[in-house]
Amino acid sequence: MSKYIKELLQKELEGKFDGVSDFVILSTKGVGGNDNNEMRGVMKAKGIKMSVVKNQIMRRALDKLDLAAAASLFMAGPCTVAYGGDSVVDVAKECADWAKKIDAIAFRGAFVDGNVMDEKGAKALSKMPSRAELQGTIVQIANTPGMNIAGAIASPGGNIAGCIKTLIENLEEAA
Repeated sequence: MSKYIKELLQKELEGKFDGVSDFVILSTKGVGGNDNNEMRGVMKAKGIKMSVVKNQIMRRALDKLDLAAAASLFMAGPCTVAYGGDSVVDVAKECADWAKKIDAIAFRGAFVDGNVMDEKGAKALSKMPSRAELQGTIVQIANTPGMNIAGAIASPGGNIAGCIKTLIENLEEAA
């Protein structure tokens, strides 16, 4: 490949990954064409983008984008970079789902908030709760004290009402 073409590819990668700070790196060597097209279609519908990159050119592009720390993830073998979606956790979860369906897909690592993660870290990332799940948990925790207070205030009134109802029923039966 000529130097000119490599520079064009590098500029294309720089444009693609400009503004991307979190991504997952996969090995998709051996994935069939139909499986690859199906996977990419499903991921595209969820806002996740995938790019197969040449390691040397990707390392140069990362240097230009001030993401040189991620260059260590692109050392050997073909790499597929998955990025986008709502968060990198969602990307990792989707990749893990596809890795269960297609044996040829394997995690190689991830780059999150300026930190490089190895294969185990990327798999652990796929097991973390998503942003929506965390927000739901926070709302539930915030509502718990209020629900406890409301229950404590309403409970004595409910007990008194129950006692009065029982007395009324007993007096009606006696009459």
